[in-house]
Amino acid sequence: MVLGEDEVIAFAPRVMRFPWVCLLECFPCKSIRMSIRAPPRLLELAGQSLLRDQALAVSAMEELPRVLYLPLFMEAFSRRHFEALTVMVQAWPFTRLPLGSLMKTLHLETLKALLEGLHMVLTQKDRPRRWKLQVLDLRDVDENFWAVQPGAWALSCSPEATSMRQTAEDCPRMGEHQPLKVFIDICVKEIPQDECLRYLFRWVYQRRGLVHLCCSKLVNYLTPIKYLRKSLKIIHLDSIQELEIRNMSWPRLIRKLHCYLKEMKNLRKLIFSRCHHYTSDNDLEGRLVAKFGSVFLRLEHLQSLKIKLVTFFSGHLEQLIRCLQNPLENLELTCGYLLEEDVKCLSQYPSLGYLKHLNLSYVPLFRVSLEPLGALLEKVAATLETLILEGCQIHYSQLSAILPGLSCCSQLTTFYFGRNFMSVDALKDLLRHTSGLSKLSLETYPAPDESLNSLVRVDWEIFTPLRAELMRTLREVRQPRRIFIGPTPCPSCGSSPSEELELHLCC
Repeated sequence: MVLGEDEVIAFAPRVMRFPWVCLLECFPCKSIRMSIRAPPRLLELAGQSLLRDQALAVSAMEELPRVLYLPLFMEAFSRRHFEALTVMVQAWPFTRLPLGSLMKTLHLETLKALLEGLHMVLTQKDRPRRWKLQVLDLRDVDENFWAVQPGAWALSCSPEATSMRQTAEDCPRMGEHQPLKVFIDICVKEIPQDECLRYLFRWVYQRRGLVHLCCSKLVNYLTPIKYLRKSLKIIHLDSIQELEIRNMSWPRLIRKLHCYLKEMKNLRKLIFSRCHHYTSDNDLEGRLVAKFGSVFLRLEHLQSLKIKLVTFFSGHLEQLIRCLQNPLENLELTCGYLLEEDVKCLSQYPSLGYLKHLNLSYVPLFRVSLEPLGALLEKVAATLETLILEGCQIHYSQLSAILPGLSCCSQLTTFYFGRNFMSVDALKDLLRHTSGLSKLSLETYPAPDESLNSLVRVDWEIFTPLRAELMRTLREVRQPRRIFIGPTPCPSCGSSPSEELELHLCC
């Protein structure tokens, strides 16, 4: 026997008032119990019928069985029953509400309905008996929370099971009237800001002390720094783990954001991209870099530092590196000029002794001694996985300084060395020194100087046999996987290093 839709609709109020176990006991017939354990048509129809009567839905929330709460919330969410959502969030029986995985793109009216319900709870002295909410997560994470099969909801949504899915960072300490934590990843790239984001910022700002806005990832594309500062005044700065700032002036960035950066004590990844500078005062640059370096004295968890257009630190890099407190895993200093003393300092500080990824692409090194870089490679030989020296204009006469260190990097999987000035003999020597790099799976090398014409372009008639000769040299010491010699993308087959290729020889 399976209940029809009319019977379910009539029975819906009883479903709302009794626990799931009691509902099963109402049906002594084994076949009926088996049909209930089948795909949850009864639950779906009960939820739909309940939402047709908003007044009944509101009055039933306090007695709603936990097993029905998630499917009913999802039904109200998909059909945009805003009044039901407002009431349901006031009796939310779980410690987390991962709304971002349900609402991939924030919808203003839905957000308003939920925040209105939260406001009613947060401003009450005596909060609802069933309300357990501690974290409203607007990030696109934890889809499993909503994907659990309805028949298993009673178990999976128990306090024990829910707490197992939570991380220490996302769950504040239990206690009465703890501030509600709202988690969101923010990308500021439009003026004015996104309407949902502006509404959320205003809502949080008006409830200071009751709500903490936490942002694990903050990306800023805007040139006007005032918009970023407005965001930082609202966000709990110690919640930021990844910060990316683009298209700003270095002097203004350091002056205006110094006080905010030093409070991001849990920052793990820091990226500055295309940050230009307009001063030619070397003393002023030194003072600004020193001020910026003082920020790193507070960042005890920093693991990744990326600076694109690194010219601003030319001659002052040591002031930055010596302030690093935590061993970095990823260091990227790209697209700009470094002096010899800048390169020298890279091997002198313990914070760079455990690098996994090193990127110095498009930093001209042809006038710099590479012995310090070779010393750094020896120092990180046991950990380094990625080495990018693309476009560094390294001359073959400098190569011997880095070969001993390179040959020791047993964990290296990726090596970019294209767009440098190498002779055939130098490239052969380089390839032979990679014989012990058994994990190397992607590598790029420049076309040898002998194959370049007067316009510094590849002469393919000369280049093709030379490339074949280089490949024979390499196969004598190891078997390559994905290797690119010469221009990339390759004019012969159109491949590039970023594509998923098992092997690229093109010889």
